[in-house]
Amino acid sequence: MELWIPITIFAAFCQNARSALQKHLKGRLGTTGATFVRFGYGFPFALAYLGLLVYGLGYALPSPGGDFWAIGAAGGLAQIAATFLLVHLFSYRNFVVGTAYSKTEPVQAAVFGLVFLGETVTAMAAFAIAIGVAGVVMISLAGQRVGLKSVIAALTGRPALIGLASAALFGVSAVCVRGASLSLGGPNFLMQAGFTLAYVTVFQTLAMAIWMIWREPDQLAASLASWRTAIWVGLSGVAGSAGWFTAMTLQQVAYVRALAQIELVFTFLVSWLVFHERMRTSEAAGALLIVAGIVVLLLGV
Repeated sequence: MELWIPITIFAAFCQNARSALQKHLKGRLGTTGATFVRFGYGFPFALAYLGLLVYGLGYALPSPGGDFWAIGAAGGLAQIAATFLLVHLFSYRNFVVGTAYSKTEPVQAAVFGLVFLGETVTAMAAFAIAIGVAGVVMISLAGQRVGLKSVIAALTGRPALIGLASAALFGVSAVCVRGASLSLGGPNFLMQAGFTLAYVTVFQTLAMAIWMIWREPDQLAASLASWRTAIWVGLSGVAGSAGWFTAMTLQQVAYVRALAQIELVFTFLVSWLVFHERMRTSEAAGALLIVAGIVVLLLGV
């Protein structure tokens, strides 16, 4: 098994845990505060991970150029906006469907990867991505009469547009992260990913803190007051990001994000066990399609 596969599955699990905690916090903090805790409570863990690589494993720090700082910052800002929209999306429908809209990211990531990095995918990988997206659409249509009008409504309604925008921004962020990490050129994939993670997370924390001090100081205060839960958002968020950054240093973004759709399997479990939300037959069928798409993807890699 290629190393990026278990790393991606680990990252998807951590991301699901982080999203569940953020949904819980949104009721107390609001969208901005729930978005901030991912980065504000995550950067100490990111720096600790970088310290482990340097002082624990003895890896040398890379020598980044100007393109690294610019591309990393662009990816960080895109991820902030994507996370904000995803957290806001939880207000519209349940946890499963809210996450499902953002899972159109593999298609958009494949396009961005082609445009910005010149990366292409195989025909089988494209087919696998299509199967997974079909599963996402089926989940988004759960509980509705399936027809042309319902499909159009599901894909053009306000929640869908927010979800699609979130997915697009996540795709841009992923491509920027891969580009920034690869621009370091060494000393190895762990240090490239770890250094990129530390920089991006610190940048995101500073950017959001400045914005909140200026525009929403009450949200910053509330975020600090909710540290008991928020610290776990930060830990799970950085653990997931470390996985994403490492996997995307090793493999094309489109492949990593396609496999990342396995998060919806974890999402179903959280939705059922934690939030006690009802699981429809069509949602389960959509999840099976996503799993089928992942199997096809792994067979074609």
